[in-house]
Amino acid sequence: MSWFEAIVLAIVQGLTEFLPISSSAHILIVSRLFGWEDPGAAFTAVIQIGTEAAVLIYFRHDIARIISAWLRSLRDPSMRSDLDARMGWYVIVGTLPIGILGLAFKDTIETGARNLWLVAAVMIIFALVLGFADATGARTKGLEDINTRDGVLFGFGQALALIPGVSRSGGTISVGLLLGYTREAAARYSFLLAIPAVLISGLFEARKIGSDDTVAWGPTILATVISFAVGYAVIAWLLRYLVNGSFRPFVLYRLALGVVLLGLLATGVVSAT
Repeated sequence: MSWFEAIVLAIVQGLTEFLPISSSAHILIVSRLFGWEDPGAAFTAVIQIGTEAAVLIYFRHDIARIISAWLRSLRDPSMRSDLDARMGWYVIVGTLPIGILGLAFKDTIETGARNLWLVAAVMIIFALVLGFADATGARTKGLEDINTRDGVLFGFGQALALIPGVSRSGGTISVGLLLGYTREAAARYSFLLAIPAVLISGLFEARKIGSDDTVAWGPTILATVISFAVGYAVIAWLLRYLVNGSFRPFVLYRLALGVVLLGLLATGVVSAT
């Protein structure tokens, strides 16, 4: 991978990680469209650490409060009803589905799931899912209404992102909307829930960087830094937008991209694998 490719893919990662349009799908599509070698799941997982660092900094006060309350709840049973303490447990419980399924289907995720025919189909299918959830969700619940059942369901929504094209935020937000949460609440919880999964995955996959000639540490580190800067800006914009905006533009974008990708694949402009 060249330095230029790393910069382009980092910008793509930063722009798409927090939007419900799938960053892994966009990295695959851009790489195939320009005829670049597939950067692989390891590169994608590691540069996601950059965008997740943006979450850690943007939500640093919330995260510090949640961790503090959760630790105190371990010693003081009366703290277990505190929202921040419960949020800590819900994030842990919600991380289990993607951890278990990620290990169970690791080989498939790194090989067959990276086929662009599958990505195109998933982009379209989950555009319809997100559109339905956004149109029919009650949008009356805030994060203070979350419970164990919802935390687990949010987790399964996140686990769907193991398939490129679903989108980590898209899967989680769709579940949140179907459960009746507001758009902003679903997005905020999506960001918090992703922290353990992304950091663990990125650190686990980091050992593969530099093991061959495909991806070296230099371009990977640069891409991680760039994805952090771009991702931070996107978080700030998205949360402001969701105060009054809907997910309809993202639904239409996913549909259009999926259809265009099918056309490019059918005409042989891009390769599926």
